[in-house]
Amino acid sequence: MGPPMDICVLGGTGFVGTELVTRLAREGHWVRVPTRGPGGGQHLRVLPTVELVTANVHDPRALGQLLAGMDAVINLVGILNERGRSTFQAVHAELAAKLVAATRGTRTRRLLQMSAVGADRERGPSRYLRSKGEAEAYIEAAPHLDFTLFRPSVIFGPRDSLTNRFATLLRLADGFLPLARSQARFAPAFVGDVAEAFVRALHDRNSCGQIYPLCGPQVLTLEQIVRMTAAVARLPCRIVRLPDTLGRLQAALLGLLPGKPLSLDNFRSLTVDSICSEDGFARLGIAPRHMMSVLPFYLGPFTAPTELDAARKTNTN
Repeated sequence: MGPPMDICVLGGTGFVGTELVTRLAREGHWVRVPTRGPGGGQHLRVLPTVELVTANVHDPRALGQLLAGMDAVINLVGILNERGRSTFQAVHAELAAKLVAATRGTRTRRLLQMSAVGADRERGPSRYLRSKGEAEAYIEAAPHLDFTLFRPSVIFGPRDSLTNRFATLLRLADGFLPLARSQARFAPAFVGDVAEAFVRALHDRNSCGQIYPLCGPQVLTLEQIVRMTAAVARLPCRIVRLPDTLGRLQAALLGLLPGKPLSLDNFRSLTVDSICSEDGFARLGIAPRHMMSVLPFYLGPFTAPTELDAARKTNTN
């Protein structure tokens, strides 16, 4: 562990952000976390070195104020589907460009960026993957930054939108699930391991200018992930594998529903496997955990407290 730092974490109230901010605070770092409204991020208030600031991170002036006095900035902001003005271009690419510009007026030179396996501004099959690739390009082109990029596969853990969503769908449909791209392959990474990768890279100057693909130890198809989720949660599971023609139709229809359980852009992302050609975890000295070593602790008949829950109890006693 290095000396305490002042760190701004964009997206710090989300799934990965909560895990990462908790770890940074436990190490003694001062962590500034912007929120959309004054009531955001309440679950982080138990952490004594976390500063919650109401701010619009897409406002260049507000972004510059957030970075004032910060040693490093971590950008975890991302969306899986577009909604209104929250487009992939605005949330991924344009925010990265604004963040690069904002660092020029501050002492902040260290930037850690959450990207995704398959990010490619030219050849990505979906707007999601192309916008992630464009964000990387903006950052890599900034000569004044000591940046590190992370490209995880799908991320699982308590409060995720992967296994928890499938468990919810299986409960609602009594186990019946028409599944598009059931053969798509992933290497699911545990949220705790992903957060640990950010922490280790933050303290390692050799990580500057590096890209770390983050994949778990198993390559699983989407169908295998669903069946594993069902088995651990003790739910019935009757999967109907959809051919791509029906899968596209399903995506188009579900994309019209609130929350978009699946969209056409999601479907396009599923046409490329979310697996790694190299082991970024190993380069950081991390042995990633298997899904079955974690799933029973939040989907099974018993649960284990997360680090944040433990911190809450410690600080309220």
